[in-house]
Amino acid sequence: MANTNITGILEKMTGKDKDYRYMATSDLLSELNKESFKADQDLESKLTNIVLQQLEDASGDVSGLAVKCLAPLVKKVNEERVVEMTDKLCDKLLNGKDQHRDTASIALKAVIVEVTTASLSEKILVSLAPQLINGVTNGKSAEIKCECLDILSDVLHRFGNVITKDHAYMLTALLTQLSSTQASVRKKSVSCIASLAPCLSDDLLAKATLEVIKLLKIKRAKSDITRTNIQMIGALSRSVGYRFGPHLAEAVPLLINYCTSASENDEELREYSLQALESFMLRCPRDISPYCEGILNLALEYVSYDPNFTDSMEEDTDDEVQDEEEDDESADEYTDDEDASWKVRRASAKCLSAIIASRPQMLSKMYQEACPKLVDRFREREENVKMDIFNTFIELLRQTGNVTKGQGDIDESSPRWLLKQEVPKVVKSINRQLREKSIKTKVGAFSVLKELVVVLPDCLADQFGSLVPGIEKALNDKSSTSNLKIEALAFTRIVMASHSPSVFHPYIQALSGPILSAIGDRYYKVTAEALRVCGELVRVLRPNFEERTIDFRPYIIPIYKAILARLANQDQDQEVKECAISCMSLVIATFGDGLQRELPSCLPILVDRMGNEITRLTAVKAFAVIANSPLRIDLSCVLDHVVSELTAFLRKANRALRQATLGTLNSLVVTYGSQIGSSSYETILAELSTLISDGDLHMAALALELCCTIMVDRRSVKNVGLAVKQKVLPEALTLIRSALLQGQALQALQKFFAALVQSANISFETLLNSLISTAKPSQSGGLSKQALFSIAQCVAVLCLAAGDQKCASTIEMLKGILNDDSSTNSAKQHMALLCLGEIGRRKDLSSHIQIENIVIESFQSPFEEIKSAASYALGNIAVGNLSKYLPFILDQIDNQQKKQYLLLHSLKEVIARQSVDHTGQSELQDSNIVKILALLFNHCESEEEGVRNVVAECLGKIALIEPNKLIPALKERTTSPAANTRATVAIAIKYSIVERTGKIDAILYSEISTFLMLIKDSDSMCDVQLSLR
Repeated sequence: MANTNITGILEKMTGKDKDYRYMATSDLLSELNKESFKADQDLESKLTNIVLQQLEDASGDVSGLAVKCLAPLVKKVNEERVVEMTDKLCDKLLNGKDQHRDTASIALKAVIVEVTTASLSEKILVSLAPQLINGVTNGKSAEIKCECLDILSDVLHRFGNVITKDHAYMLTALLTQLSSTQASVRKKSVSCIASLAPCLSDDLLAKATLEVIKLLKIKRAKSDITRTNIQMIGALSRSVGYRFGPHLAEAVPLLINYCTSASENDEELREYSLQALESFMLRCPRDISPYCEGILNLALEYVSYDPNFTDSMEEDTDDEVQDEEEDDESADEYTDDEDASWKVRRASAKCLSAIIASRPQMLSKMYQEACPKLVDRFREREENVKMDIFNTFIELLRQTGNVTKGQGDIDESSPRWLLKQEVPKVVKSINRQLREKSIKTKVGAFSVLKELVVVLPDCLADQFGSLVPGIEKALNDKSSTSNLKIEALAFTRIVMASHSPSVFHPYIQALSGPILSAIGDRYYKVTAEALRVCGELVRVLRPNFEERTIDFRPYIIPIYKAILARLANQDQDQEVKECAISCMSLVIATFGDGLQRELPSCLPILVDRMGNEITRLTAVKAFAVIANSPLRIDLSCVLDHVVSELTAFLRKANRALRQATLGTLNSLVVTYGSQIGSSSYETILAELSTLISDGDLHMAALALELCCTIMVDRRSVKNVGLAVKQKVLPEALTLIRSALLQGQALQALQKFFAALVQSANISFETLLNSLISTAKPSQSGGLSKQALFSIAQCVAVLCLAAGDQKCASTIEMLKGILNDDSSTNSAKQHMALLCLGEIGRRKDLSSHIQIENIVIESFQSPFEEIKSAASYALGNIAVGNLSKYLPFILDQIDNQQKKQYLLLHSLKEVIARQSVDHTGQSELQDSNIVKILALLFNHCESEEEGVRNVVAECLGKIALIEPNKLIPALKERTTSPAANTRATVAIAIKYSIVERTGKIDAILYSEISTFLMLIKDSDSMCDVQLSLR
């Protein structure tokens, strides 16, 4: 817009009619928000002046719009103009009329928020900071002081580092305000100092802290000033974190003393003290260690602090339920508006939570001392405090789960064992809470139970029956909220999934009604959770198909009808649709033999959901569940349609859908293969062939697995074999050349070639030639090392699948290639050695005379890759028959110095295979482990780094097999006078840690500090080996 039009807007903004002023100001705001808006110097001056003038407009709507104009205006004018605006606004704040002060404060904050550059912030703070400090200290009204402190807090939070030269002056001014007679000023000062603290130097931070501590040591100080200083201590620790650590020695005893010696009515002082101690626990976890015991005792003492209410807290028996409920009612009737003791209890609970979160090493102590106290305090009369008690107990459970994950509960001092002993008391106390009137209390109780089951999955087997009435009431009571129903259902789902089905059989009748009723709830989240619970209920009713542990027949039709009502309804939330589909698939898979009449009407609905893009993925997975059922559900009415839909999904861009489709098709072929036509198979094979590439190896693996399933199931169908040969095989031969091929995809490819040769659709010789041909270098260059290994593995699997005769002839052919001395034959020899190694790893080759000598002759080759392949082959052949070939390798290492490095690599292959493949472990340990270790330790001092590295890797792998023998032997050599030996030990430990198993962890844990000391080794070689590797 032209400047003349802006001028017109400015003129209207000064008019007498407030409506005109409002519309003009609104127009200006629109213009300022346009990216294309630009203003010259003269217009900038007019804009800033009139917007500042509008802030004092008699109309609140106009002044409010003027404030909104400031944010875009700051971005459109030059820095000098912004400085001018802040100065004027600050002057209005300090010296303006009372009715304009709030607007000036809001406007100043709006401007500061938009300051983003360092240069502008420096220019503004030169005058703004002193003016704000002046407003705080010059005796103006409390309202002005509070506004100045509020703005100064924002300024310091954002730009505290910019005005370091003023820190000392500002800190002194702010500290004096902690003794103000106005509570609001003291509160704002605390916040302001906390904003300044992170930017302070250590000296100034110490000055601030010591000043406050000094004031706290004055015994006769006014109680409100003392409370403020305690708040200040807590705020400082929250603000600066670990930097507060050096001052804990003075602060902690002071706060504990104030907490214990405060008068009975000074609840806030106790609350602030406990809050500060909570902050110390969380923000200074290392330095607070000496004081944890005292803080824990204090928090435990005050978590039940309630001087105005007497409660014996005795455990109630079942006969006292009526009395208990009457006590609850009388407790509810107790009110005292002046009673603030709940604040102390809440602060204590949060302090306990901080101790639990920051000191996992104290968990056992917490169970012995804090857990019983927390369980007792579940009866807390103040609801907000009760929620904090619940949250603290949940934190205790979570930390137990984190710390003891994967551990047992045999040790009587372990947190898990201690928690297990408390379960009956916890459940009894929680049951009391489930009978309370408060919805919030019930929700919290179910949250505790959920976390308890997550940490101890089988802990409620004996107590679940006592919880059933609480679950029923939560689901059936008309006063129950959706949130309570969701929590009750979520707990029921988790507990059903984590316990034996027999635990719930006595309560099926009581639970099934409320669960099925919840499926019809109007709130979609309740319905969805109820459907999930119903899925677990189905598994509980029929946990296995071999024997019937409960008569589930009366429940089949009610469950089916409840789910069908949701499944058939299109007008509902997506989450409900998906849960209904999943649950119905479980019902059909589990009870299908009792639903023969219902299936013809239900299955088409599931097929229809496959046509809907929103529910498609869930429906595809549902048919996989049905297909995997041991009941072999009759799908004849929809099978062709399902297969057709699934085949089309293989062309979709949605990766998750394609992945699920491949899995479902696999399940359908396994169960219903004979009912699927050959033309459908041809189409499936054509579609899945497009998924076989290194662009998505996981998808390629699934596609190959499906292909194998089809070949195994339909090997006699000529069309299937032809489709595999024409569509799938070329893609497989392309994939095998990929440098990325590994893991699941490589395993699937091996299974594919094995299945292909067994299907008799393609001859063994044709497949073998195809594989070996792929190993030839192409015009674009040679194959990667990984590709050659992949081809060799597939050749080995192919030979074994073809039978002993074909395998033997292939080995003779490979030996012939090795005996050919032609220098042009190096690529073939390389491939032959790799193939022999892979075959030898899977099959004993001792019947092929002198094969080890033929392989070892390749050690003389001038080509490094052939020597490496020969070493690999010899080691893998030894894996196939350890008793024959391992002594040969060990003997060669002793007698063939020139071949030692290659032979050690062969030995490494043997050991590596044993550490991964446990089937041959015992033979290696019993016959040769002592000799291997002696040989390896003899070579630890080798001057050749390559030899030492191989030795170290061998030792690391053996440590995985025999940690009890090797870890002590390695520890002994950490003090060896030979630096090479110590360096080799360091590398060996690295290899054992990288691929460690649970077997070695316990042994290595107690000795790891010894090995880490090698970092300080006087020889730099040991230091480097341990730290860089």
